[in-house]
Amino acid sequence: MRYQTAVNCFATLAIFVLSTHVDAAENARVMVWPGHAPGETSLDEGTNQPNRAGEIPPVTRTIKIRRPSIDVFSADKPNGTAILVLPGGGFGKVVPDKEGSEAAPWLNKFGISTFVLRYRTNEVTPKTEPAWRRPLQDAQRALRIIRTRAAQWNVNVDRVGVLAFSAGGQVGSILHTAEGQPAYEAMDATDEQDCSPDFSLLIYPWNVFDQSTDDLLPEIKPSKTSPPAFIVHTHDDRSSALGSVLIYAGLKRHNIPAELHVYENGGHGYGMRAVAGSQIGTWPARAGEWLQLRGLAEAADRQ
Repeated sequence: MRYQTAVNCFATLAIFVLSTHVDAAENARVMVWPGHAPGETSLDEGTNQPNRAGEIPPVTRTIKIRRPSIDVFSADKPNGTAILVLPGGGFGKVVPDKEGSEAAPWLNKFGISTFVLRYRTNEVTPKTEPAWRRPLQDAQRALRIIRTRAAQWNVNVDRVGVLAFSAGGQVGSILHTAEGQPAYEAMDATDEQDCSPDFSLLIYPWNVFDQSTDDLLPEIKPSKTSPPAFIVHTHDDRSSALGSVLIYAGLKRHNIPAELHVYENGGHGYGMRAVAGSQIGTWPARAGEWLQLRGLAEAADRQ
């Protein structure tokens, strides 16, 4: 009886997650580039891999993305803050729900409009090119699009941040410290906008620690001009928490406001979901408090 009840609960949750994703995704989808993205010859928006057996709720994994896009999730009562979500997926795929659209209801309740980026995957990326470069280009362009269309989406151009998971967190960490230096040549008026975030939430950023140098990747350089950051990792994550610790330490050295949470367990890839036997599922509550502290989020009960 208890087994059947658990199955029913999981099924209900799966239906809720799927319906939330579909309904919100249908709200609006915006192409990142007016035509082909830099270095691309295809306009393929990607293909979803088959769902994995026993994965409840199911997780979407999109591959072969050559034409990146943004799913728009507008808050019912926008407060002017916007967050661009960079999902994970190891660069070979993008996880647009578990590490993307599932964050939208949480952020929307604070009045934050949410934009989930389906950035390019690495099937055609030359071995001489870092896997993060094309996703970084897509992220910078997406931030510029949000600022260009700020009036349409009720966004304050000085309150545009990033929520980045896993491989997206690697991109987000580079983006966070790039000091507004674009990774592509300007092509139109949109590229006159700032391409850096005003704040970042970096959630288990993947492989930002270089074991050969015992330091951060050379592209991640916290400085006195870096924006504030909220950082989450777990002690038992094979993608070492040392990277997150060093990002925090770099920001601290330059007196940049930052908050770091390292949970003892919880692994990697949990996204917005709880993990049995871990407190990692509390990180969104801590992040919500941080956003409110910085004046970026309304109290949820005011929405």
